[in-house]
Amino acid sequence: MVLEYYDILEISVTDDKEVIKKAYRKMALKYHPDRNPNDKEAEEMFKKVNEAYEVLSDDNKREIYKKYGKEGLQNGGYSGFSGADFSDLFGDLGSIFGSAFGGGFSQRTRKQTATFSEDLEFMLNLNFKEAVFGCKKKVSVEYKSYCKDCNATGAKDGKLQECVHCKGRGQIFVQQGFMAIGQTCPHCRGSGQSSTESCKSCKGQGFEILQDDFEIDIPEGVDNGNILRVSGRGNLVGKDKKRGTLYVQLAVEEDDHFIRDGDNIFVEVPVFFTSIALGVNIKVPTLRGEVELKLPQGTKDQEQFIFKNEGVRNVRSGRKGAFVAVIKTIYPKKLSERQQELLKQLHESFGGESEPHKGIFENICDKIKHWITK
Repeated sequence: MVLEYYDILEISVTDDKEVIKKAYRKMALKYHPDRNPNDKEAEEMFKKVNEAYEVLSDDNKREIYKKYGKEGLQNGGYSGFSGADFSDLFGDLGSIFGSAFGGGFSQRTRKQTATFSEDLEFMLNLNFKEAVFGCKKKVSVEYKSYCKDCNATGAKDGKLQECVHCKGRGQIFVQQGFMAIGQTCPHCRGSGQSSTESCKSCKGQGFEILQDDFEIDIPEGVDNGNILRVSGRGNLVGKDKKRGTLYVQLAVEEDDHFIRDGDNIFVEVPVFFTSIALGVNIKVPTLRGEVELKLPQGTKDQEQFIFKNEGVRNVRSGRKGAFVAVIKTIYPKKLSERQQELLKQLHESFGGESEPHKGIFENICDKIKHWITK
């Protein structure tokens, strides 16, 4: 069944243009491809919705359609959706689907100025110690400032004229298949105005690049990826405005010994195997000095010992994390004859207890034999 244009927009024959316009907005949003990705039926309905609106919103086409139907339109030279200028409607849809629908018409009266943000981003490298304990860092930042000679217009003496490419609308339309897509005019950047001659001071950019040297306070406890906000150190967009905000992203180097995990610090502590067997007191270096660790006899390899409040101070709460000492058992790579003899004597002195693993292996072998014979 062929849908009538009135059925497509879900309106009646007697409805006026305002009702038709509202119905079109509703149906265009309902079947728009962005809301119905990879849906062929929705795409087809979207085409029909646009076609229906172009006919019913035009008094002449609507009258022909009422009397003679689609055949009358075709005989009169109409052959479907033509991509007419629906900018008043597309302006509303543009707030939902972006610039493709030409929301830039609101820019017609906007004075052309340099297009750059008042905010600025900057990457700052810190070493491990600077991040953990905080510091002061001298930085040199390049920022943009509006050109005073052209008042940020990019035009000589600030003189502008209507853009000849978009005729002051700020947009140009490109035919793509069944519809016309509105795009920001690349010649006037959507302002609707352009210069006849570029400003020599800024070479038509509307801004100049300046350098700012100052010192930043790095708080104790910052970490890799943290962002510091520095007011009044960003770009300067206009003469009546203050400089924007500088966002400093921190990149922190790793330490050769300390491993950081949030506010906690891990360090690997090498201990000779004889000390493990005997149990000794050792000195462990922390962020702020040494602490004494009493190793119990038989401490396991990779066993961890935690010292509270010896880690990194949290940049928000001020509480310190933990310091974790991870034991790494060290064995000699070579033994002299004398050392080998002493170890043998020690080994024999334990008697049967020197090979406790034998009992474990025997139990495993017995279990496997039981599985096989069962």
